[in-house]
Amino acid sequence: MLSTFIANSPIWASIVITLVTITTYQLAAACQQKWQSIWLNPMLISICVLVPLLLILELNYQEYSQTTQILNLMLEPAIVALGFPLYQQLKQIRLHWREMTAILVFGIVIVISVSFILAMLLIKAPDIAIALSLKSVTTPIGITLTEQLFGDSSITAFAILIAGLFGALLGPQWLSFIGVNSAKAQGLAIGSASHVIGTAVLVRKSAEHGAYSSVALIFSAVLTALISPWLIPLLQQLFN
Repeated sequence: MLSTFIANSPIWASIVITLVTITTYQLAAACQQKWQSIWLNPMLISICVLVPLLLILELNYQEYSQTTQILNLMLEPAIVALGFPLYQQLKQIRLHWREMTAILVFGIVIVISVSFILAMLLIKAPDIAIALSLKSVTTPIGITLTEQLFGDSSITAFAILIAGLFGALLGPQWLSFIGVNSAKAQGLAIGSASHVIGTAVLVRKSAEHGAYSSVALIFSAVLTALISPWLIPLLQQLFN
């Protein structure tokens, strides 16, 4: 019935479903602001509410994506806005770009290698191992790299989402717990491991946190695209 409504009234369907999505997110954001709980993360709550709702209404992802395209259009300038803290801290970042690049290269090699080897030892499925090893970059790059390396892109998309959510929910608290309190270190860690979702959370802490997280997000995406095409085939040879 809902599919018929979408087909017959695409504009109204788009308005209704988009409003439901925005309202759910805003209510979750208001709850988080009131009760200050990390588990009331607006994106997590929105997923927990919208997925069952779509299943009940028998609305598949493709139909949902089509009717909420305006949200995707709004996300583009929102993501660009994350670059403002980066601009504010640009002078300091220029002084340390070599060290940051070296740290991120080391981290990327370790994350890809450990994820791939553990997945192969436990699951013994190369396509899943490739997908899980590329979980710490933005979705478009992760999916593209996974497809080029003959991995399972659907698992990559899910793993990227989980990495982002866990980094946003628990990352800053965990880093503080283990004594990593530097804004630079926290920004680099969250940005490289939890990409846009983690960066969006860190921006609220300070401009310095957001700037270094944005740097890590960008650098990690570029470096992963350069490193993974030769590192993953090399790791695959260990299991041939």
